[in-house]
Amino acid sequence: QVQLVESGGGLVQPGGSLRLSCAASGRIFSIYAMRWYHQAPGKERELVAHITSGGITNYADSVKGRFTISSDNAKKTVYLQMNSLKPEDTAVYYCNGVIKDRSGLIHDYWGQGTQVTVSS
Repeated sequence: QVQLVESGGGLVQPGGSLRLSCAASGRIFSIYAMRWYHQAPGKERELVAHITSGGITNYADSVKGRFTISSDNAKKTVYLQMNSLKPEDTAVYYCNGVIKDRSGLIHDYWGQGTQVTVSS
């Protein structure tokens, strides 16, 4: 069993910053990639940022230059530093991991989500 647990969401004013964390635990053999998605009310879940085990990153156009994804492989934790936040960034943010477990199977795992609200 593998678990992903997010933390760090909350209420922030426009222009502010937040840092989300996602810690992976359980029967992990290796982590291939980690991603952050967000889902606003009434909208589909969208990919925000992606990082591979080798450190290659990719971002949605809407967050380029404002968000930074990073990882601490030893801690099996991925971070999303969000700067210059806008009201349209308001959403539930989900962590996703492409992980091989100790039985050798590769699965997509999801965290429970953390709410980010950008409002004055």
